[in-house]
Amino acid sequence: MLRPLSATSRTTDSATLPKSWYALNPIWEGGEEVVREGLPHDRLAPAWQILLLGDGSPTRHLKLLTRKQTEVDVIDMSPIGMSADGAPDPIASVPGPRLRRQVWLRTESGQRLAYAVSWWEASHVDEYLQNRSIPIWESLSRLHTELYRDVQGIHYGDSEALEKAFGEPGPFWGRHYLFWHRKKPLTLIYEVFSPYLTTYLGPTKK
Repeated sequence: MLRPLSATSRTTDSATLPKSWYALNPIWEGGEEVVREGLPHDRLAPAWQILLLGDGSPTRHLKLLTRKQTEVDVIDMSPIGMSADGAPDPIASVPGPRLRRQVWLRTESGQRLAYAVSWWEASHVDEYLQNRSIPIWESLSRLHTELYRDVQGIHYGDSEALEKAFGEPGPFWGRHYLFWHRKKPLTLIYEVFSPYLTTYLGPTKK
């Protein structure tokens, strides 16, 4: 199994903490205005915009697209204290000390469809992820947790590690968002989708 590569940290509050998740090396990034207005269709095809910019569950979308159960391989559960961990800026909204969780989303046959890293308040992670081997959305749905998915940024970039993991050449499209619960941020999630999904969604550009 691939080990996460080092990601560039945006903080110096703990130089000794390992920074180990798969951040894209950005070619282009867009913020909340881009998320709200969308992109020209010659930049990103409509089907891909629904997946990336919509507020629905990605694991639900992946199951509907592939007609296969979406399974999770957990590759990291690491306490990171108060470090910003090189995460997108909304990490500051998640109370600390924090825990970082990394997973592959895949089909039952092992085809990797997406990579996801999430940051949680460490003292509450067991409350919301009672079964850590299933998708976050499924865990929270079982608890009947009311949630709002607040997509805050979109990313387009390269990653040598993800090329190897997906078995597909980059660049890749990704996004980050906050989950809100009871008007408070619950977790920050950063996702990157495999180009394999062009099998179901078509090319990323028209």
